[in-house]
Amino acid sequence: MTIRVAVVDDQALVRGGFAMILRIHDDIEVVAEAGTGVEAIEAARLHRPDVILMDIRMPDMDGLEATSRIMAESDWNVKVLILTTFDPDEYVYRALRAGASAFVLKDIPPDQLAAAVRTVAEGGALLAPSITRRLIGRFAESRAVNAAAASRLDRLTEREREVMTAVARGASNAEIAKDLYIGDATVKSHVSGILAKLGLRDRTQMVIFAYESGLVRAGDHDIGH
Repeated sequence: MTIRVAVVDDQALVRGGFAMILRIHDDIEVVAEAGTGVEAIEAARLHRPDVILMDIRMPDMDGLEATSRIMAESDWNVKVLILTTFDPDEYVYRALRAGASAFVLKDIPPDQLAAAVRTVAEGGALLAPSITRRLIGRFAESRAVNAAAASRLDRLTEREREVMTAVARGASNAEIAKDLYIGDATVKSHVSGILAKLGLRDRTQMVIFAYESGLVRAGDHDIGH
């Protein structure tokens, strides 16, 4: 299956470089390029890409606002991969809250860019578990529990809550399977069920939901290592 990609960056040279790197891969098709957040929204509507590489700082409308608007109006399974030169935690958290599926810095090695696109297209998380814990934990500490989100937890079985808690604490599928004495395939099935029941897009969004619903608190004991 070919992954359709849109590249969004206000610097033409950078944008063209990303596009060129991706075009050498047979399973990736660059269907659009854009230089502003407004252009990104228009490109998304017109080309309906599978993955959008999105810069944060751009004129007219930044990448965070563009991401939020694209995710709000999209009726197809689009994923946003944030690309930026900046690495403060707040940018990462805001990007994920806006609907982005992953976050990588622009100095990512060229051979890893295509792999990042494939990971995001397949619904995988691109943040290491330790980074996920640090990011979400830091910002969840000062956030009140979202009552609406908390009420949605009633849709889950006890086992699904256990799996979701483990995911939020940064555990891999293998670690969850070992800790709960179940198979890897069963863990994957539970993760898929949780996403469907809660209307979440991916594993990263599940982590955010777990903290904002109060299922997991910052500073709780981590499972795994």
